[in-house]
Amino acid sequence: MCTVCGCAEGETSIEGHDHRHPHEHDHHHDPSPLIAQGDNLHYGKGAAHAHAPGLSQSRMVQIEQDILGKNDRYAAGNRARFEALSLLALNLVSSPGSGKTTLLTRTIELLGDRLPLAVIEGDQQTANDADRIRATGAQAVQINTGKGCHLDAHMVGHALERLTGLDGGVLFIENVGNLVCPAAFDLGEAHKVAILSVTEGEDKPLKYPDMFHAADLMLLNKIDLLPHLDFDVDACIEFARRVNPSIEVIQVSARSGEGMDAWIEWMDNRRTARIRSRIDALKQQAQSLEALL
Repeated sequence: MCTVCGCAEGETSIEGHDHRHPHEHDHHHDPSPLIAQGDNLHYGKGAAHAHAPGLSQSRMVQIEQDILGKNDRYAAGNRARFEALSLLALNLVSSPGSGKTTLLTRTIELLGDRLPLAVIEGDQQTANDADRIRATGAQAVQINTGKGCHLDAHMVGHALERLTGLDGGVLFIENVGNLVCPAAFDLGEAHKVAILSVTEGEDKPLKYPDMFHAADLMLLNKIDLLPHLDFDVDACIEFARRVNPSIEVIQVSARSGEGMDAWIEWMDNRRTARIRSRIDALKQQAQSLEALL
């Protein structure tokens, strides 16, 4: 995985500042190169490439464990921040071209102003998707990963600092288009949502089992195209549940609107549960304090 793809190499700078840190770091150091331009965060420079020069299998495993362990610590910090805000964070993962940005813009339009919304956009280059999100009126921070093939928890933590007014709302984290590495990286989200387009092939859950095993929900997207395709919906769902028996599935089309109400209801239910959980926790804390009086 990321021990062989060259993620997180290069220099770090933030608009108005210039930071250069080694990979060994604490919470005051960046684990990967960062250039901030307004609301666009760029990690690494240059084209993506893959290499693992001179690394033995055991060394690769050790590096991988170190990377994931460090990421998990940052993810725990993100999760605590999300919980303190009663903020439902969703990690949207898919192949490139699945239609997740279009689905996301349509979702934001349907939700309107009834709850706080923000998006963290992940791509290797450009701010095209963040610009599309901002056009809806929602807050968006673009993260460009450079050579990296996924978002990590520390990147998300940086981006979260640039977002405001999200108490009780929803944060969409649109990950880099990739069905491999994002499966292993916890960002502190409440749920991973795998978006699979009917143009991709019904066997994707079997080809990329880690991703579909990690996801709580599969959105089967672009179903308006089904009359024009040779795609077996039942087989796709069966394959997804073979990998992950508990995965939920919603069939959607951002273009026709089919299934969008079910998708929004799914979010609303989980957002409400998160707020109630936070209220219960605060009540318990208050009772504990009263017991000390």
